[in-house]
Amino acid sequence: MSHAQDQSGWTLLTAHGRALVAIAQDPDARMRDLAEVVGVTERTVQAIVADLETAGYVAHTRVGRRNRYTVNLDRPFRHSAQDGHQIGPFLDLLGPPATGN
Repeated sequence: MSHAQDQSGWTLLTAHGRALVAIAQDPDARMRDLAEVVGVTERTVQAIVADLETAGYVAHTRVGRRNRYTVNLDRPFRHSAQDGHQIGPFLDLLGPPATGN
């Protein structure tokens, strides 16, 4: 039993939080890629990304046949317990691990 998730079934971040982190780490990710990282179906991740766009956390632009996402790092957290905190520093904290360069 190497992971707490394996023992109890819950995770610290919601699927929306995991999707936001995944988009910040890979702005060119496909829905299929995001679904795999987040651990949900493609249909669910499509709804999550739509929620994030509607709330102003992400925006997308078309690049050829693909989407490229931009995260609005100045957006505040949605829960009152995090009043005054923006998502940018949170995403920096959870940014991609060092590549060894």
